[in-house]
Amino acid sequence: MKYYSTLFLLVFFVTCSAFSQGKVVKYTVSSGETVNQIAQKFKVTPFDIYELNPDARNGVKPNTVLLIPAASNKNTDKKETAAVKSTSNGKATTHEVQPKETLFGLEKKYGISDEALKAANPFLITDGLQPGQTLTIPGKGSAPKAAATSDKKQKGAEKYIYHDVAPKETKFGIAKQYGISIEELEKKNPEIVTSLPVGYRLTIKGTAPKTEVAAPVTTAVKPEETKKPAESKKAVSYMEYQVKPKETFYSLGRVFHLTQEELVALNPSLSEGVKEGMVLKVPAGYVAPAPIIAQAQPADKPVQTSVEKPVEKPVEKAIEKPVESTGGGIKIVDKVKSETVSADPEIVELSKKRGQNERKKVVLLLPFNLAKLQSDTTGTAARLKTDKFLNMTLDFYSGAMMAIDSARTLKLPIDVAIYDSQETKTTSNISSLIAQNKLQEADAVVGPFYQNNAESTANSLRLYNVPVISPLSKDAANPIDNLYQTIPSNDVVRSAIFDYMRAKNGNIVAVVDKKKESVISYIKQNQKGVVFAALTEAGGLDAANLKSLLLPTRMNYVVMETGNTAMIKTVIKALTDAQKSCQVQLVILEPNSTLDTDEISFDNLVKLKLMYPSVTRDSDDQAVSIFKKEYKLKNKVYPNTYATRGFDVTFDTMMRLVQGKTYQETADLMTTQQVDNKFQFYKKEDGGHANKGVYILYYDSDLTLKEAN
Repeated sequence: MKYYSTLFLLVFFVTCSAFSQGKVVKYTVSSGETVNQIAQKFKVTPFDIYELNPDARNGVKPNTVLLIPAASNKNTDKKETAAVKSTSNGKATTHEVQPKETLFGLEKKYGISDEALKAANPFLITDGLQPGQTLTIPGKGSAPKAAATSDKKQKGAEKYIYHDVAPKETKFGIAKQYGISIEELEKKNPEIVTSLPVGYRLTIKGTAPKTEVAAPVTTAVKPEETKKPAESKKAVSYMEYQVKPKETFYSLGRVFHLTQEELVALNPSLSEGVKEGMVLKVPAGYVAPAPIIAQAQPADKPVQTSVEKPVEKPVEKAIEKPVESTGGGIKIVDKVKSETVSADPEIVELSKKRGQNERKKVVLLLPFNLAKLQSDTTGTAARLKTDKFLNMTLDFYSGAMMAIDSARTLKLPIDVAIYDSQETKTTSNISSLIAQNKLQEADAVVGPFYQNNAESTANSLRLYNVPVISPLSKDAANPIDNLYQTIPSNDVVRSAIFDYMRAKNGNIVAVVDKKKESVISYIKQNQKGVVFAALTEAGGLDAANLKSLLLPTRMNYVVMETGNTAMIKTVIKALTDAQKSCQVQLVILEPNSTLDTDEISFDNLVKLKLMYPSVTRDSDDQAVSIFKKEYKLKNKVYPNTYATRGFDVTFDTMMRLVQGKTYQETADLMTTQQVDNKFQFYKKEDGGHANKGVYILYYDSDLTLKEAN
């Protein structure tokens, strides 16, 4: 009897303890709320909510009642557990991985090295860090002290780990490889927020040494091997070469057919940069070109740039953001379709396809709005911090100057004039520029930026048949014969991916949220034969109906257009299940921010090879890498979208003019590809020209973006 009494009391005590520690709060979901938002509101993790509400993994609906664990108790428990574990003297302990925890954070928390943690948990090397895993935390000689002095010592002793970005790698893939978040990766490496350049050395852990040669790296993860010029080059003899004014790594690389790494390997002094007068060891047998020296002209004239004439840049001085001219440049390989368009177009170098023709004149109309800038009492520096339009203009201009330098290196017979178009959405000084500077004699005009100003310019130059290239506007253009829209319209972008799917004889099924009325209308009117998956009365997806529309003998492309998390999860689950019996690929028509949240598994998107159309690509071509490095060398930052577009549009325009044909003729015959953009012009039925150069991209199994064939 005494035994049963004791047992009863023990069970009662444990039960009461469990209920006292496991207090929950009932919460009714409001319209539009997500599990993430609710978790943040109650200071718990989504994982905690899923534990008590398994159905929430498929999304939550308004008025759903959720059980939320008490944050205070949970946090107290965690702190107590951590305290007990951290005071275990030299003994190994365990840790259950929570959502959003990283290897870096755990190693810092327990004061252990990356090598020690992975040695105790080998599965981390192959599987990475996943929520729910139980880790073995190796013991130490003594417990870590919470004193600030101890923390400082630990930080000071933290090893430096780096990663060199390889072609086609993504931020997600790299972050997952090292068990950290993308936010942590970007915080350590602010320069990759807008792009991820191939070859860039990322800091994963610790602080990069000031001089890597003098301060050896303690732990190097996957460093790329340095190429050996002597082994990779045919030339076996060397000569001395003195660096001329304005020469750069890339102008030298073009002359001597060496990469920057190979030049530094031969000449260690180059690690501090290229300096005029340096004597370098280079392969014999190459002839260096004569340098081109920029000279200033009177400041009241436009920028005039040519291969043989001096260069004047008053705009740069006024803006206080100079872009110096270089003797080097970038050689971009352009893909040109033959006159008879085929599935396998001829690929040539436009620089080798140049015609023997007279000098050409290119005009750039860019909205610097100098008069407004000079009258601004806040100062140029302050304005640059707040004026997005001015920054966009300067970025485009910096890219255009790179193109002009490249043309100079290639010795193209082109003169370039740059004018301040002083434009807003409704005004500009285009008319006076045309009248005062005889722009009707130009062979091509790039700009203005605003669509109505570009159309006004095209109308003014229409009688002279001067092509006007609109570089940035996405607005629909009026029918003007000499106007060329370089950014593909939304309908063209959408049509490109449907054309691709049909070319692959795919079975196309659409899952479209009823709120996306414009998408439904577009598909019904323009993409005949696409089958729509049925929706439930509540607006959700009928998963059984979707599966019934998939064919076992053909590739099934499922076009998903919705921002609803629950619907997205239902689609993904249905398609991953269907992969056991048929081929399936998930497709979106435009960027979907919901897919970037942590509620959607990126691994599942990779399994379904998420595919989408894009007007830009992320190429690992050598020429593209050279451009980005050269731009970084000159501007101290990597090029953003506007800078790259400035290069692409300007360089493409100049290259078309030296093919022995007019710009109009090359637009009808040639498809060209530059750093990020493709230019495939077509004549619209109502007049004018538009670009249909669109890339079809998808996520491959190695977590990299690839261009679909």
